[in-house]
Amino acid sequence: MEITLPTSGGALERYTLKAGEPLPRRATGGWSRIAYSAAHVTVDPLAGIDPWLETAIDWDATLAYRRYLWDLGFGVAEAMDTAQRGMGVDWPTSLELITRSAAEARAYGPGALLASGVGTDHLAADRDFSIDEIIAAYEEQCAAVDKAGSRFILMASRALARSAAGPQDYHRVYDRILSQSPAPVILHWLGEMFDPALAGYWGHDDHWKAMDVCLDIIEANASKVAGIKVSLLSEEKEVAMRRRLPAGVAMYTGDDFNYPTLIAGDGTHHSEALLGIFDAIAPAASAALSALAAGDRATYDRIMDPTVPLSRHIFRAPTRFYKTGVVFLAWLNGFQSHFTMAGGQESARSTLHLAELFRLADQAGVLLEPELASARMKALLAVRGVDPARTSARAAA
Repeated sequence: MEITLPTSGGALERYTLKAGEPLPRRATGGWSRIAYSAAHVTVDPLAGIDPWLETAIDWDATLAYRRYLWDLGFGVAEAMDTAQRGMGVDWPTSLELITRSAAEARAYGPGALLASGVGTDHLAADRDFSIDEIIAAYEEQCAAVDKAGSRFILMASRALARSAAGPQDYHRVYDRILSQSPAPVILHWLGEMFDPALAGYWGHDDHWKAMDVCLDIIEANASKVAGIKVSLLSEEKEVAMRRRLPAGVAMYTGDDFNYPTLIAGDGTHHSEALLGIFDAIAPAASAALSALAAGDRATYDRIMDPTVPLSRHIFRAPTRFYKTGVVFLAWLNGFQSHFTMAGGQESARSTLHLAELFRLADQAGVLLEPELASARMKALLAVRGVDPARTSARAAA
């Protein structure tokens, strides 16, 4: 099967799809790692709204995707940045998403692992807040998510990053929230490459100094911390931090560049997983994690390694626009009928970026229905002015 794709410089090329191996739609056997997929949302493309200002979720498609992830063995990390939290999806919509997903998890049964993001994103973005106000904002969201029936992922706070005078304010906020948590939580250190508003989190621009503050907070509240998801895109920093975690506190990799080796571990330590890329490569990752649990590292590497170039492309700078690639691949694979996103984020990546994503997804073996994916890719290219009958993509413009 062939498709005409644009290349850099405005040229066109004939690309031949490879024949990938069949991938599972259900998990096979137990896993030796805890693995959450941060999950995207599907919007309603026919809602009569202003999409840069309002969001309308297609609840049926969104919840069906969560069932698909549970079938494959993943926990669902709900209402995180992959769900466009703070980039098109506001707190009221996030709470409805959490509430609906928690009800869906209960209906699904014991295999439906769910944890949901709590933060302070209902606070206005255009002013500073006192530390007491930030604590109260966290408490409000914690109470709402607890009522919905989900465990917590304590997300980083833009308001705290903007208003904190130093590490002491992070200690004050996290000590208070963790002391009140009804169960151990997963912390989330989201780096500034994912969200520029979180630069200087934990009171330091230097990640190593910030790590010391974060570890001090975890040590002081170890009984209330199940783990920490670190999203710094640095294998070196994650490995260094996980070696220093207190006993019983897990490292959850959020490194969408280096996840295969971090999950496999070094023989002494390993990372659990809480990854946005697992939304896009769920069947491949499920098969690989089953192989790892069976002690078959060769098969794990064979399946997982080809997904890394795809992930690095999806999460390339500006990293915060990775959601566009995740939703694009869900559309190519038939999980939604359209390529429309909250906040108009389908426009956040170029045609060349999406064409390369198509190539890399094929090479990674994660185009589940190649004929459908090719047909949809051709339709997108046609809308964006790429005419296969011409020798140059630019000539079509």
